[in-house]
Amino acid sequence: MTDKKTTLWGGASVMHPALAALSESLAQDLPLADADLRASAAYARGLARCGVLTNDEAETLAKGLMALRQELTEGTWLPTDVEDIHAAIESELTRRHGDVGAKLHTGRSRNDQVATAFRLTARERVDGLIAGIKAVQAALVSRAEDEIDTLMPSYTHMQRAQPIRLAHWLMAHFFMLERDVERMKSARAMANVLPLGSGAVSGHPFGIDRAWLAKELGFARPTDNSLDAVGDRDYVCDVIYACSMAALHLSRLAEEMVVWSTAEFAFLRWPDALATGSSLMPNKKNPDLAELVRGQAGPMLGDLTSILVLVKGLPVSYQRDLQEDKPPLWRATGRLLTSLQAMEAACLHVAFDRVRMTSALSDDILATEVADRLVARGIPFRKAHHAVAAIMGRVRDGKDDFKTLAKASDLPEPLVQADFDKLDMAAAIERRTAIGGTAKSAVEAQLQRARALLASV
Repeated sequence: MTDKKTTLWGGASVMHPALAALSESLAQDLPLADADLRASAAYARGLARCGVLTNDEAETLAKGLMALRQELTEGTWLPTDVEDIHAAIESELTRRHGDVGAKLHTGRSRNDQVATAFRLTARERVDGLIAGIKAVQAALVSRAEDEIDTLMPSYTHMQRAQPIRLAHWLMAHFFMLERDVERMKSARAMANVLPLGSGAVSGHPFGIDRAWLAKELGFARPTDNSLDAVGDRDYVCDVIYACSMAALHLSRLAEEMVVWSTAEFAFLRWPDALATGSSLMPNKKNPDLAELVRGQAGPMLGDLTSILVLVKGLPVSYQRDLQEDKPPLWRATGRLLTSLQAMEAACLHVAFDRVRMTSALSDDILATEVADRLVARGIPFRKAHHAVAAIMGRVRDGKDDFKTLAKASDLPEPLVQADFDKLDMAAAIERRTAIGGTAKSAVEAQLQRARALLASV
């Protein structure tokens, strides 16, 4: 048994079906088609610039490649019976343009060809993800502006901690996502280096102008070393890592939305269009959107592990294992984009229950305010903390509350009844005016910073 699929590498014999089954990658390479066609057109013109092709030959190839691009977009040309998309393009170009088509691969290897198309495609996917993250951030800012006067408890260890503004909580998730924007930009910069013109491993034999090629294809610069260029997949690891971190942050936001929509919290309500019911229980309204987003983080972590394990033991230069570098990137970027679109809708359309949040502001979360009052009287903070912690045991046991403590005659030193007078949630929040705090002025400063970040490129 043999396989007669078109290959770029040729050879005296046809491929055994067992090897052909491993080698065939057309389906996973199809997302590279548009980038490969654009890069090949630039390469054809680059070959004319260094004298390998005439200008007429180069334009014939470039126009032929753009025609294929249009047909691929329209669905009138669909490659079949080829090893990969790169072989499909060259085979079809040669079929249409004869020997001129057969000249396109001069000085070029599939190694630098694939690496170039993959970098172009990765770069464009990252651009889409940055836009998706910014859309979620914009939704968070919009809701924070609406909820700047909504007060609620904050939580540490899932226990009520101190009073904050709902806008402050929303902005916490904004700044998590801002780190993801920075990671995406860094990953894009790693991808934005041109390997084309590196050949198989040792460079281009006809002196092609790689700086011109880089500019033509929008890369920052050409790679510095041909041996490294064809085997470098660091940028793939970086993109998938950035996707994984963004997925983790979305998962954390989704988790809080799930918890907050329980009857026990009831801090938010899902619109019918973003929730589902139960197939058995008519009373149920399930936060499926948030649960599904939370679930997407796991496979993305798997994709990160997959690419790291793939490249960890490879010698320098191209190795055929790298055929498996694309599916993890396609999956991770696709999953993240879907999750971002879902969370944008959630952030825009969930309803916050302001009354429920305000009612959750129990007096005990003002305990730190009492300790701070002692500090204002000159008591060392650690001593103040111990004194307040001692009486909070009485509150937790239900023996006292803050109102009775204000009248108690058996307060441990250095506490006095006045330390419990006129405690106020809004006043406690407004004392946190330092940068990053939850006072209204501090949150407004966060919003101003956020708007500037959203407006930046």
